[in-house]
Amino acid sequence: MTIGWCFDNTYFKLSKAFKEDIKPIPVKKPELVLFNKKLAEDLNLDFSNLDNQKLSELFSGNSLPEGSNSLAQAYAGHQFGHFTMLGDGRAVLIGEHLSKDNKRYDIQFKGSGKTAFSRNGDGRAALGPMLREYIISEAMNGLRIPTTRSLAVVKTGEDVIREAFLPGAILTRIASSHIRVGTFQYIAAREKKDELEVLLNYVINRHYPDIKNSKNKAIDLLANVMEKQIDLVVNWMRVGFVHGVMNTDNMSISGETIDYGPCAFMDTYDPKTVFSSIDQMGRYAYCNQPVITKWNLSRFAECLIPFIDNDQEKAIELATKIINSFEKKYEEKWLNMMRDKLGLFGVDEKDKFLILDLLTWMHQKKVDYTNTFCHLMNENIDDDKNYEDKDFQNWKIRWDERLKTNNNTSEKYLELMKTVNPLIIPRNHKVEEALEEAKKNNLKPINQLIKVLKGPYSHQKDILDYQIGSNSDKKYQTFCGT
Repeated sequence: MTIGWCFDNTYFKLSKAFKEDIKPIPVKKPELVLFNKKLAEDLNLDFSNLDNQKLSELFSGNSLPEGSNSLAQAYAGHQFGHFTMLGDGRAVLIGEHLSKDNKRYDIQFKGSGKTAFSRNGDGRAALGPMLREYIISEAMNGLRIPTTRSLAVVKTGEDVIREAFLPGAILTRIASSHIRVGTFQYIAAREKKDELEVLLNYVINRHYPDIKNSKNKAIDLLANVMEKQIDLVVNWMRVGFVHGVMNTDNMSISGETIDYGPCAFMDTYDPKTVFSSIDQMGRYAYCNQPVITKWNLSRFAECLIPFIDNDQEKAIELATKIINSFEKKYEEKWLNMMRDKLGLFGVDEKDKFLILDLLTWMHQKKVDYTNTFCHLMNENIDDDKNYEDKDFQNWKIRWDERLKTNNNTSEKYLELMKTVNPLIIPRNHKVEEALEEAKKNNLKPINQLIKVLKGPYSHQKDILDYQIGSNSDKKYQTFCGT
């Protein structure tokens, strides 16, 4: 029987400085909960000859595929600004799979048991957070935002102790790699330049081969990673996504969204929206995501200084120049994104004021972020009387005038708006409802939610319930799950 695994485990071949070679710890009674058949097909993997029991054994790590070489990756991180040496404390990378189009994917088990990096943790994961990561990561993929993916969730048949006894689970996560800013920080902290050079070249060969023969690979890598991260955070802002824990160990060098801990989507527009129970100061609030992205990139730049120039002062000057270009690049891409959301073609110097006036009105009136743009596309999802407000109507007159420029037509601007404004996001109360039912072994709501979230820009039947925000005044909080 051939599943189609094609392992080429390049990270495993790196020295012990980068990892611990370790196998997943077997679990008592694995049981398949979710399986992403479409993703498996995209990876050119065929599990059709495996029954659920065999799939459970595979995705729990109880049986490993031929060609896998499992390891836990070493990395560090600035967690809420404080530097810590970390690593995969509850995850094992089983290998790198090559698809038919020669794309390389990390296959990782999250919640697979203790490693050398677990510190005081149990190395396990609870079912709720693993199901949440499955839902949100697949929703992000549907929203066309770079992200890690979820292939399967398996219950372990064992409890984990958090605030209470919770059912344990393992998530199979797929990524173009799990190399983070924190990976560079970990190696840089060892103060062995040869190891850092190995990592630099490895990342360039794997993710940015176009700069392999560059005169200054380090500075070009910094510039490339910055572009990817700006694109990513602009996409987050576009759909109202709040990551919640933007530590440097959660910033992927590949530019994918990684680690869906206390993340959530904003309903009512408020720039200071925070969902994470541990973010008391709002460090990772919605409006702070661009600022933190720049801060994290600055930490990345510090790691690269030895390879930017032999003269440290000159190296710092060159790196600073790149980092200081962040605001201008971000603002330009953010403005263009917002123009798209409003169906605006070309550039007008008044666009920024038009956009900011709308956002200010949304904040003052506490209206739904996603549904306001739907309303502007004539998709009247909820009967919000705020849209009859005089200030909003006056703003619409200005918007209508701007729409008439650059040979724009209603067909053109609506077509543009429909490509960037989702009709559906993972509404927090719907996610919680699905997770609550999953606790009772009722998987119908979670499967229906995942199905709906696959097509967020298209009209689907009977989806109104998934489009309306929560009526509750209670502050929504999310938790890390560790």
